[in-house]
Amino acid sequence: MGNDSLIAEGMAPPQRILYPPEKISMEWKQRQRAGAGLYNLGNTCFLNSALQCLTYTPPLANYLLSREHSQSCHRQDLCMMCSMEEHVNEALQSSDTAIQPWAVVRVLTRIGKDFQLGMEGDARQCLHRTVNTMQKACLSRRSR
Repeated sequence: MGNDSLIAEGMAPPQRILYPPEKISMEWKQRQRAGAGLYNLGNTCFLNSALQCLTYTPPLANYLLSREHSQSCHRQDLCMMCSMEEHVNEALQSSDTAIQPWAVVRVLTRIGKDFQLGMEGDARQCLHRTVNTMQKACLSRRSR
């Protein structure tokens, strides 16, 4: 299936392909057991809700479980994709019943300056901003 069949009528083709469409798997690549739950680290339930949505989205989780992003990223300590990769791998591979989502909490202000540990936040807004921050991390990546 070529790029032409993926572009809706009237849409311009993407300027840059972040991940080849033929490598995207909409199903789990390997059977997953239920991953670890998330501890609330002080009003982080909004973040935990967003993280659970992203962790159990098979195409994204497959990519993050492959660790393909971090293998070529030069900004690992500042990169939202690397933080999500670390979180998803820990959540889905931990034998614990619950984990502390520090991989993402430590970069919480990267998601939005109004998101801070100890302050309540909106889960929908957190999910939206997390995805945007991940996209920006991929677009600004120095590798490749």
